[in-house]
Amino acid sequence: MKQQQGIHTVERTYHCDVCKKTFIERSKLKEHQRVHTGELPPHCDVCNKTFSCRGSLKVHQRIHTGERPYRCDVCNKTFTFATSLKLHQRVHTGERPHRCEMCNETFSDRYSLDVHQRVHTGELPPHCDVCNKTFSGRGSLKAHQRIHTGERPHRCVVCNKTFRDTRDLKIHQRAHTGERPFGCDVCNKTFTKKEALKIHLRVHTGERPYRCDVCNKTFTFASSLKLHQRVHTGARAYGCDKCNKTFSDRGNLKVHQRIHTGERPYCCDVCNKTFTFTSSLKLHQRVHTGELPPHCDVCNKTFSRRGRLKVHQRIHTG
Repeated sequence: MKQQQGIHTVERTYHCDVCKKTFIERSKLKEHQRVHTGELPPHCDVCNKTFSCRGSLKVHQRIHTGERPYRCDVCNKTFTFATSLKLHQRVHTGERPHRCEMCNETFSDRYSLDVHQRVHTGELPPHCDVCNKTFSGRGSLKAHQRIHTGERPHRCVVCNKTFRDTRDLKIHQRAHTGERPFGCDVCNKTFTKKEALKIHLRVHTGERPYRCDVCNKTFTFASSLKLHQRVHTGARAYGCDKCNKTFSDRGNLKVHQRIHTGERPYCCDVCNKTFTFTSSLKLHQRVHTGELPPHCDVCNKTFSRRGRLKVHQRIHTG
């Protein structure tokens, strides 16, 4: 009976010498004693967040350093926290220990269950007070709010660049490590981000998901569509600071500026003559190869480039 009573009665063995307050854990007593000593709690040098003990601080610092000491023995994916690894392992085991009391649907984590239960309760999801965007959880909302506040608490220990979230920091760190974990199965080209690989694959699949709403021309990349749209708008956003000539894209401006700087980066490997443009080098190389320039099959007129020949041929085709 005495043993059973001990289960329900907690012995408070640690007491404060100053105010005689008692605690069931030594760590709680040590934390309390700061009230009397004025000692500051451990804090993070990067984001100034404070912690009750140095152990918690050490775990927290992994967010900034990118350290991921816990590895899944099935797929080798690494994690910052032991709890994250334990949660991930349910992907492999199929364990779904969290059950909805309303419909009996099961979930692998408590967070997913909480989000699901809004279907039954009608509870509105967390939303941003600035832009009204909604989020599945408060953690995602908090990370989003940094867009508005400008807060960038995650710092690269190599170059001190800061980031809004740990995901962006992790991707950035690959610039220092050289890690490129996402590989193309077709051409073996590798990428630092999964999104970059997904975009690259369009080169092989021929997918062109971006369509011009003026002429219906399609493009592989959003940037290509944006550049194309300037054909319709006439926008020439990039201006030369020497002659004020304007261009629709930065690349053309950069090439143009060689006229002013005298830069001639393209060199003939036969006679070492240099050129401002690749097209000029290609044209020059015919001197050495004996290659005939493009010519019209109808009137035998010759052209320096096939593009100009194609334009000329319209005279004959109508």
